[in-house]
Amino acid sequence: MATLYLVSTPIGNLEDLSPRAADVLRSVSRILAEDTRRSRILADRVGSEAALVSVHEHNERARATRIVSWLDQGENLALVTDAGTPLVSDPGARVVDAVVAAGHVVTPIPGPSAPLAALVASGLPAERFTFLGFPARKGRARQADLTRIARSAETTVLFESPQRLVRLLEDLESACGAERRICVAREVTKVHEEFVRGSVAEALGHYREHAPRGEVTVVVGPSDAARDAEASVAHARALAADRLRAGARPSAVAREVAERHGLARNLAYRIVHDLQDSATDE
Repeated sequence: MATLYLVSTPIGNLEDLSPRAADVLRSVSRILAEDTRRSRILADRVGSEAALVSVHEHNERARATRIVSWLDQGENLALVTDAGTPLVSDPGARVVDAVVAAGHVVTPIPGPSAPLAALVASGLPAERFTFLGFPARKGRARQADLTRIARSAETTVLFESPQRLVRLLEDLESACGAERRICVAREVTKVHEEFVRGSVAEALGHYREHAPRGEVTVVVGPSDAARDAEASVAHARALAADRLRAGARPSAVAREVAERHGLARNLAYRIVHDLQDSATDE
């Protein structure tokens, strides 16, 4: 059965292309590329003679049918983006959806990813995170993004253009507070790679003085208040589970949980009822 390979490509340093990715690019009959000019450089580097076909946000829907027909004819194909992992803030989702619906194999070839590279080098918690791509530029959608980041108990990863970075940092300072921990990762894996770590206020001061250039990924640390609230609920659940197993009445358990952990009574009751429902399901 024919296969569509989702091939991760370097985000800067061409040496980051994996041997497996290079083998795939040499083996397929066509490479589906966001920008065929940029992908031609990579194809030539690995010695691929595959035909390059443009697949971008403006033609993806129309291309999907043709791509499925090529797979129907037994051709193996590779989908790449300009840099990094396909579909992550890049085209390809419609193609993959159509290929899966047609019953063909979709195989990821893991590799470089700007969000993950920035996250792990940020110095911020990486065990749980949210990736939001490019934030909305204005209006209610932008305010919703900022509010979500401000209230998040998880680290948040964003893309932003260098021209809009200072404005984003200003908005984050207003929404999250000047002391919220942040890392701005710029030109990751490239010659001028830079990580600016510290508070939002410190990053804002730096980039007001030094105009950013190149690819930018912003990593925002979690809200301490949100993390504390999440931890309090987790402890409350553990206490409630112990008391229920010991045979205590649910109403008494809810009161104790609310008093000991400073939770609203309705939340304490919801925790107890959820635990009872889980025990019933099991």
